[in-house]
Amino acid sequence: MKLSGSVILSAAVGLVAAGTVDAFATYQFGSSTRSAGRSSVVVSSASEKVAETEMSAAPTNGADGADTKPCSLRPDFEATREVAVKQLVETLKTPSLQGPLIHFVNEYFGALSAAAESGATNPDGSAITAKEAAGQMLRTLQFGVTYGLGPNKFVFTDVAHKALRGVVSDPRYSDDDFKTRLGNDVETDFYTAGCDFFRPAMDLDNSLLLGGSNLEQALEQIRAGENVVFLANHQSEADPQVVSCLFETMGEDIGKFAADVSYVAGHKVTTDPLAIPFSMGRNLICIHSKKHIDTDPEMKPAKQRQNMSAMSSMLGMMKAGGAAIWVAPSGGRDRRDVATGKIPIAPFDQKTVDMFRLMGNKSKVHTHFYSMSMVSYDLCPPPDFIDPGVGEQRNVRFTPIGIAISDEIPNVGGAEKRHLFTECAEKEATDGYNELLTKMGMERYIP
Repeated sequence: MKLSGSVILSAAVGLVAAGTVDAFATYQFGSSTRSAGRSSVVVSSASEKVAETEMSAAPTNGADGADTKPCSLRPDFEATREVAVKQLVETLKTPSLQGPLIHFVNEYFGALSAAAESGATNPDGSAITAKEAAGQMLRTLQFGVTYGLGPNKFVFTDVAHKALRGVVSDPRYSDDDFKTRLGNDVETDFYTAGCDFFRPAMDLDNSLLLGGSNLEQALEQIRAGENVVFLANHQSEADPQVVSCLFETMGEDIGKFAADVSYVAGHKVTTDPLAIPFSMGRNLICIHSKKHIDTDPEMKPAKQRQNMSAMSSMLGMMKAGGAAIWVAPSGGRDRRDVATGKIPIAPFDQKTVDMFRLMGNKSKVHTHFYSMSMVSYDLCPPPDFIDPGVGEQRNVRFTPIGIAISDEIPNVGGAEKRHLFTECAEKEATDGYNELLTKMGMERYIP
């Protein structure tokens, strides 16, 4: 989804304008409705009138790779969505610009409508509502306008970005220029905002986390000043939020641990207008993956220098000890086999795994490796084919998610047979993935 400034800006204007129509009349900022510390958007209805209409989701076996079926929205969600889409159509006069944002709105409303229909609730026990869907969508588009575009676009100046959580103790918040850039959002916890956006689309009641004792062991190793690297498969744009929301289900300590994890991320998460607000709330190590580093030959030397800088920053983190790092050794997301509908784990790249093992050795700090199997494909199904450009069509589904943490990967192979370590890590990830799919009733995806 290629989004120009006018597209997102017009979309935000459209949703704000929709607030003057009956379906959601006024916006009130600052109320906490989902979790502590969140400045949320609450949308109050001026009318109980709803439309008895239906919206079809993407067709079965659509191009986005999702296992989707036609669905209808609850009348309250349909009425609210209808007003939002009407305003978008009136604001965005060019049909080619209407599609991507209307699709995103449709997807999110569809996911939260399905959540509400299933009886899922927010963490505080409150119902998931159309007002919540509208509020979350509005805030996300507003963040996209403010920090993804224009003169106030957030620039990730450091290859090792630290999450913006509105914490006074963070030295960045003592910089007047920095505070001016964030303006009214200076106290915003972008980490929590990202989790709050995706959490209602996760069917947490039917989700699964395996290997909890291994996760607790990893936390103890971190507390002892040692390093932990999670070698994970990667399925959706929301994988960091998947990690956080599932880890939270194990208790406060593991939930806080999730917030401290640093993610090795590609360039899209810091350049795509709709991805930037979510990235602002994450600890990131920004690199150019092997899949994209050659797409622009003239920029390759600069990309290589950035990667060297990122590796240097990561080595510094590991030398300091207590680092928790998530990396997808495949260099990208798992893709659906369009012929079979199966979703295999993308192969781990041995050179990537070797590099992390080498940095662990160079750090002189004991570094532990675990495989992390992730089932999150249906939450935000990626396109079936890789697009090196910035932006893509956003898909959102209400679905269970799963994570499995393996036993610690043994130090096998030595210098002469390094491939054995990578093969072991990939096998553990695959075994955990297949176990998750089986226990979650998703055997149809097992290759």
